[in-house]
Amino acid sequence: MKTRLIGIVKSAKATKTLRVEVETKVRHPLYGKFVRHRTVCYAHDEDSQAKEDDRVEIIESRPHSKLKRWELVRILPRH
Repeated sequence: MKTRLIGIVKSAKATKTLRVEVETKVRHPLYGKFVRHRTVCYAHDEDSQAKEDDRVEIIESRPHSKLKRWELVRILPRH
């Protein structure tokens, strides 16, 4: 089963490519405090429909380029 992530588009300047930041909260093993981690994923957007600051769902895919390993599934509505 392919991994699905939800993140925020931080850059949509390149053609058919999105830079998506996925934020996770992880509990610190010793102190117990929740720490925020960011993962940057480059996703393929065939129709260039996503804009900056959109919440998007991405899924694992075959490698499209050196960094691009994800594909856009859908743009999520804003809260």
